[in-house]
This record gives sequence, C-alpha cells and structure tokens, in this order.
Amino acid sequence: MPEPDIRIKLMIGKDIPTPAPYEVIDALIDLEVTQQDRDRSGFQMTFSLSKELKNFSDYWLLQKGTLDPPNRIIIQVIVNVKVGVKRRLQSPILIDGIITDHQIAPSNQPGESRLIVTGEDISLMLDLKDRNKTYPNLSDTKIVKQILNSYKVKYGLTLDVDNSNYVPTQEEKISTQQGTDLQFIQELAIRNSFIFEIRPGKTPGKNIAYWGEEKQKITPVQPALSMNMGAFTNVDSSISFNFNALAAIEPEASISDEKTGASIPIKVPKSPGQALASKPAKALRTQVLRCTNKLEQTLAEKQAETLASRSRENAVTATGEVDTVRYGYVLGVRQLVGVRGVGKTYGGYYYVQQVTHRIKRGEYKQSFTLKREGQGATIPRLKV
Repeated sequence: MPEPDIRIKLMIGKDIPTPAPYEVIDALIDLEVTQQDRDRSGFQMTFSLSKELKNFSDYWLLQKGTLDPPNRIIIQVIVNVKVGVKRRLQSPILIDGIITDHQIAPSNQPGESRLIVTGEDISLMLDLKDRNKTYPNLSDTKIVKQILNSYKVKYGLTLDVDNSNYVPTQEEKISTQQGTDLQFIQELAIRNSFIFEIRPGKTPGKNIAYWGEEKQKITPVQPALSMNMGAFTNVDSSISFNFNALAAIEPEASISDEKTGASIPIKVPKSPGQALASKPAKALRTQVLRCTNKLEQTLAEKQAETLASRSRENAVTATGEVDTVRYGYVLGVRQLVGVRGVGKTYGGYYYVQQVTHRIKRGEYKQSFTLKREGQGATIPRLKV
C-alpha cells in the first residue's frame, strides 16, 4: 500500500497572495478544483464558521476579510507518495484564481455553520471590462501582445505568443475590438485556428499566457490508469467509455479567385497531431464553412483542418475517478495518459481534457475526462 504524504499550500491576497493564516487553513473542510483544457478553470472551498470569542455578533472569517471577493488565491498541492520501490514527488499549482462569491450557511448546531467560497482562474480579469478599440495595420500577434502586456506585471504573465500569418493592411481591414480583452483575444485565436489559455507556472504567482497552435504534450506520458490488473490496479471505480459515431465532421471549404470571383475548393490537410487511436472514427457528417471564401488559401486550409481535427478528437470519451494515494500521481490536463486493463478496443493513450480535484482531510480523489479520435490502441503494451 502506498505511503501517502499530501499537503496543501494556500496563498491569499488582494494583489500579491501570501501564505494563508493558520486559522484559515484550520477552518478548511474541503476544496474542489476543476481544470479544463480550453474552458476557464474554477474552484470551490468549504470552511467551518465560528464566531469571534470576544464578539459573538459575527463570524471571525467574515470579519478578517481574507476570503472576500475579489481577492486572489493560489492553491498548490504537494504530493509525496511511495508506489512500490519508487517515490513520486509533485508540487503542481492547481489554480491561480480570483474569488468571485461566497455563500453563508448558518446552522443551529455548534460547529456546523459553513462558508462556501467559489472563484475562477485569473483569465477572468481579462473578461471584466468592455472596450471599443481599433488596431490599424497591426498583425494579430502584435495585438495580442499589446493587450496582454497590460496584465503582465500584476499577474506574473510570461507571454508565449505564436506568430500569425494574418496581417491586414489598413485598406483591407482594421481590426476592431468590441467586447472584453478576453473575448477579443479568443476571437483572434479562432481567426487563426489558434487557442488561448492562461495556466499556472511552476512558481506561485507566475503564469503562462499562451496564444498559438494547439499542442498536445507527447512526452513524458503520465503514469497509466490501470484496471483489472491485480497488484498493478490503481483505479478504484470503473472507467466508462463512450463512442460517439456522429462526433467527427468532414468540412467543405472554398475560397474566391481574386480576378474571376470563381469558387476554388479547398483540400482539407491532414492533422499534424499524433494519432492516439488505430481506428479513427469516420466522418458521417459534412459541414460547409461559409466564412472562408475571402480568406487566403493557407488560412482557409487551417480553419478546415482545425474543424476536422477538433470534432474527430471527441469521438471517444472516457470518464472515471481515481484515488490519488493509490494512483500516486496528480493528473495534468493537456497531456497524455495511458489506460490499461480495459481491452484492446479502448486501451491505449488518451488526451486529458478535464480533471476535478476533490481534497479533504484524509482523502484526495481525481475525477477525469479523457478523449481521443477513435478506437484501438496504437501500441501493443503500455508502461506503468
């Protein structure tokens, strides 16, 4: 049986979070953090409420203001678990976020009153102010960098921004922002078939703002989730698999010839991503892209390829829950993980789409959602 050593590091503050007071840590009953590969991540914490000894008119956690919105909070988990003869040490930052609201649940029973605090990751701060702004003669890359630079110092952002092939002249187009900074950055990402995300770095208070090609981390692959394998089994509950034959889409796209105005069909290029399934799902549906006719051929091809690959990758989804002590590892989204002991059809590598961490005293479980483009493993055997 693994020897567990799991600790939580909690940092809270208005601008620069500092280690939470002992009283706050002691009052923490449980916490839940949901990490997602594309959508915004979030958290929820439950605290035990007690009234100030010198003044019974209010709860002391509320008087201190430590957990008031919109304070910033960083949740880091330190896992040091012995599995077999090896010891795994991890200290990932689960979320760097903003408290958005709290809920009070008083009770007539002593010690049963609760404070529930919820929030979202710091990308929320880019989604608060609506703007009307133009960016003449700037590439999408320069626009994104210009916007992100205004948040760089306060939120410890390291910019990782890919170069865009789309550079309009003033005669062709003036990029206009009508919405929040986050909405506009995501709009530019869609235009270039890119993604945008802000994820915690390895150091508390430091974050990586990535705008560019969607990348799957191929190596190192995370430890395999194992079922029906005797002493090697590390998944307590069953993993459920779902094959959606209607998920994959075959796009049809075209561009217009500048001289004649004739429609030129676009051939959908093959996705450069790594194949995770030996039998990819066949596209049963066709979708016409009606927004590519005025694009350059390269951009039109990229948009068609992105639609095809993103629809196909959802063909097979797997969901389950693992005990972290038994598994001995903290799952990370946007990475690959192996699944063993479930047969050749659904065994093999998967992309981790979502992980929900549920932590309370004496227990740490992770619910996960995995996905890939079809059935069948690409390798005969997975390593542990």
